[in-house]
Amino acid sequence: MEFRPCIDIHNGKVKQIVGSSLEDATASAKENFVSSRDADFFAEFYKNEGLKGGHAIILNKIGTPEYEASKAQAMKALAAYPSGLQIGGGITDANIMDFIRGGASHGIVTSFVFSDGQINHINLKKLRSTAGKQHVVLDLSARKKGDRYYVVTDRWQKFTKEEVTPTLLEELSEYCDEFLIHAADVEGQKAGIDEELLEILSRYQGVPVTYAGGVGSYEDIDKVRKAGSGKINLTIGSALDLFGGPLNYETVMLMMDR
Repeated sequence: MEFRPCIDIHNGKVKQIVGSSLEDATASAKENFVSSRDADFFAEFYKNEGLKGGHAIILNKIGTPEYEASKAQAMKALAAYPSGLQIGGGITDANIMDFIRGGASHGIVTSFVFSDGQINHINLKKLRSTAGKQHVVLDLSARKKGDRYYVVTDRWQKFTKEEVTPTLLEELSEYCDEFLIHAADVEGQKAGIDEELLEILSRYQGVPVTYAGGVGSYEDIDKVRKAGSGKINLTIGSALDLFGGPLNYETVMLMMDR
């Protein structure tokens, strides 16, 4: 189990938020932490620590002034750590190469490949053709409806018809290098991981999977390792002391395989 760092950017600031609280119309969200430092500070820290595979996420809607402010922060992070960070937020076949040329190792994509509530295979093929699957991460962020989990898009606000299953991951692995799975129901709440979702992910045996959401204690880290048989990588945001949380970064690193 490797640690995958994160830099979440909202309204031009590095933040940790409660994911389900995002509102496009008002560009608002419930905040756990707002940094006084720019995104490149965190990118340089991760670079010096030798941590790869982390992600910078632009949490604003593309086409808004807030998006442009957040994008500027993201580009600073990518420039500070070339090929060390993935980038997400409004990524399409039309702009993914701009971010890769700007220093991103991968583009993280959700909404572009899910339209009208289902997989858009044409857009998947466009991404693969434009950037190559080695530069694509698919974000299958999930929320529970009934007793099943479904992919959610548009900053976790819209349900699709696509159920998160090992079969879905196997199908989509043809188009990507990794998966990033936000457990959107618990994201940013520091109240415990989504063990049911992790159990589903643990049954997939393909390209790397990174889980994010709900870690609030060292015990939660152990639970992720156990649930994923050590194969699922982990992101910790709001709970980490780098972002004002209770978990000591050095202690967390001792629990990881780097």
